Amino acid sequence: MTARRIAITGMGVFCGAAQSVPAFRDAILNGVSGVGPVDLFDVADFPSKIAVQVKEYDPGAWFTRRQAARLSRTDQFALLAAQEALAMSGLSGSYDPYDIGVCVGGGAAGMFQAEQWLAAELRGETARPALLRAVLPDKTCTELAQALCLAGYQGSITTACSSSATAIGWGADLIRTGRQKAMLCGGADSLALLTFAGFNSLKVMDPEPCAPFSLGRQGITLGEGAAFVVLEEEQAALARGADIFGFLLGYALVGEAHHMTAPEPSGDSAARVMTAALSAAGLAPDLVGWVNAHGTGTPANDVAESNAMKQVFGERVQQVPLISTKPITGHCLGAAGSIEAVATVLALNAKTIPRTLHFRGRDPECDLDYCHDASKPSDCRIALSNSFAFGGNVTSLALAAADLQQGGV
Repeated sequence: MTARRIAITGMGVFCGAAQSVPAFRDAILNGVSGVGPVDLFDVADFPSKIAVQVKEYDPGAWFTRRQAARLSRTDQFALLAAQEALAMSGLSGSYDPYDIGVCVGGGAAGMFQAEQWLAAELRGETARPALLRAVLPDKTCTELAQALCLAGYQGSITTACSSSATAIGWGADLIRTGRQKAMLCGGADSLALLTFAGFNSLKVMDPEPCAPFSLGRQGITLGEGAAFVVLEEEQAALARGADIFGFLLGYALVGEAHHMTAPEPSGDSAARVMTAALSAAGLAPDLVGWVNAHGTGTPANDVAESNAMKQVFGERVQQVPLISTKPITGHCLGAAGSIEAVATVLALNAKTIPRTLHFRGRDPECDLDYCHDASKPSDCRIALSNSFAFGGNVTSLALAAADLQQGGV
């Protein structure tokens, strides 16, 4: 593999916190949370009744009736975010369609539509079998490729909550190895009764808005949505006159082989993946200004990730804020990694470290700088974005601002 830098030439977001990149940038920089009551399905019997839901969503405002009938809620979110990313990139007509691939990270896929089918069947109604197509994990990727006329690589990654971060890293590998000239990478996921009930049953859902790294935190707040980036080799992007919005300098993924739902408590595996991402990017730890944590708000995850920071940054750890944007977006499962990658790039370009919302008090086991009080200005141009998933699938992306010069790495 060559050392060519991978440029981010387009970004798109459609989620419960914001429905475009400019709106998402405002939410991230101003700390505007999208947490609110869930009304997509009945949550009356659950301890937690909140999420970052895409509210008042009307598919008819975005799609024809025929399109809306074919596309699941997850597919629709994905297509809206992907269209924004491609429009921002100006990629149309620049490459042969066979040179542009799609890689999508997902989780529940079209579970919401499958639940609608089952509910109708149980009521004795004739349900549309087409609703069941959405449960295929590769369907979102297929729909994007078809709708956007992208005829290159098609791949779907399902490693739970690290899926879309890994999809971005894999897309970069395909470009570095010359297999594709450009990649549309990201993830999408929608709320579904099964996932909402499942996380409640695991007792990892906070009845109040999630409060990462805070005393008394009880768990996650779910979210939904999609985010995509367009990746290209830097010189090829410049040659076609593209604007560059950031860089993916490197990434890494490891398997903890520890537990299906609990993180490895010492933080060793998390530290390993962060260190490996820096190594892949050719970066020393002292070039990293801050880290966008997986930061779910569960007692175990937050302590493990804090422990990992100490291993990676050593004596400098108090000068490297560890923040979480999940109090703004919710935990978007398969889409979490890509949503947080876009948030990280936007914040780097704004020279701002986002605030971690919903502070409840200082936890002695979480003794780092989490930007609980306010966002912070920062001239550092490099940050890590972590995505840690069930099954021990952990991924870290090394991201850089648009103005990072070649000699700055």
